[in-house]
Amino acid sequence: MVRKQYKYKPRNLKELLVEMKDTSELMIDLAYSAIIYDDEEIANEVMHLEENMDMLDYHVKMGAMLSTRRIDEGGQLLGVLEVASASENIANAAMEISKCVLMDINIPDRLKIALRTAEETIIRARVNENSGMVGKTLGEIELDTETGMWVIAIRRNRNWIYAPNSETQIRENDVLIVRGHDEGVPIFFEKATMMKYTPRRQVEASGSADLDQSIDMIVEMKNMCELSVGLAYSSLLLDNKDIAEEVQAIGAQLDEMKYEVQLLVLESAKRVQEVDELRGMLILSTASESISNAATDIVDPVLRDIEMHPIIGMAVRESDEIIIKIEVSPCSPIIGKSFKELRLETETGIYVLAIKRDNRWIYNVTGSIKVLENDILIGRGSRVGEEALIELCSCPVEH
Repeated sequence: MVRKQYKYKPRNLKELLVEMKDTSELMIDLAYSAIIYDDEEIANEVMHLEENMDMLDYHVKMGAMLSTRRIDEGGQLLGVLEVASASENIANAAMEISKCVLMDINIPDRLKIALRTAEETIIRARVNENSGMVGKTLGEIELDTETGMWVIAIRRNRNWIYAPNSETQIRENDVLIVRGHDEGVPIFFEKATMMKYTPRRQVEASGSADLDQSIDMIVEMKNMCELSVGLAYSSLLLDNKDIAEEVQAIGAQLDEMKYEVQLLVLESAKRVQEVDELRGMLILSTASESISNAATDIVDPVLRDIEMHPIIGMAVRESDEIIIKIEVSPCSPIIGKSFKELRLETETGIYVLAIKRDNRWIYNVTGSIKVLENDILIGRGSRVGEEALIELCSCPVEH
């Protein structure tokens, strides 16, 4: 294998970190899209993005070394290098997921459908010529606040647009690949296709209890590893050791789950015909653990009380998907309402990762939990969604 030679060009370290964070997260979304839809084009794009990540990682390392003049600066930049390295490891996990498609490693249909019903699902839809989206930019449509969905890629004829921005215009017959929460899927689908959304039929259980249990665990591992990454960046932004320790605990749990999945898959091999499908399941479970390990690396500076370089927090705040911290005002209209009633993901596009209530943290934010005054919500989403959530958490404005 011939390794590429990179020529160093001075670049802003903060911008490099933002690009690495955004690219690694995009790669995970695209990798699962490739799995769900058996799409080699998307899988190949993940591989191309990995090459770009290698280049970015090189420039971060060179920039950090050239920026260091004193020991205290070296300590701060160590955290920058750890965050960059973690982003690279997340990208590597995405690449391994994509290889399942490129190497024709089968994935059980039941698992593909189960991945579409994970906490953050991925769906594809073709834009109807009569859709109100046609001719408008993503910024004008505001899908994130209207439906809780994010457009991560667009296929236009034979070309792909990856990581489209607010200026990207939607055209008729565009195929949109979007990520978000399942309750927003019907709303988005109808807006795009002008047709009612029909959930994909359920695939019957395989007949192997071990296989069915391992499929459920792989979906849970995907949910948990994505949560751990969101919490990890929250910990960095807030310099919060409590959240960092939760990330560490999730990592330990995922490590145990990976070994349990391996055992279940090996047990089910006695009763399934397509043994090749089991290999793909092992790859997916290992990838989830790798992503969680990367999240643990992200919080390492917090756990070791290393002083954060200011550009780390700035990079987290300036990325495509930002981390948000908002306190619920005592006169907010959402007090006493459950998260199921509020449907924040659909109404604001913000996914609440954790709640700080008095002196304790709630990480498993279920629909039955009710909002109390002075709750501090930690979430991730867009800046537009942040504004909508701030308004909900504030006192009503009298007109």
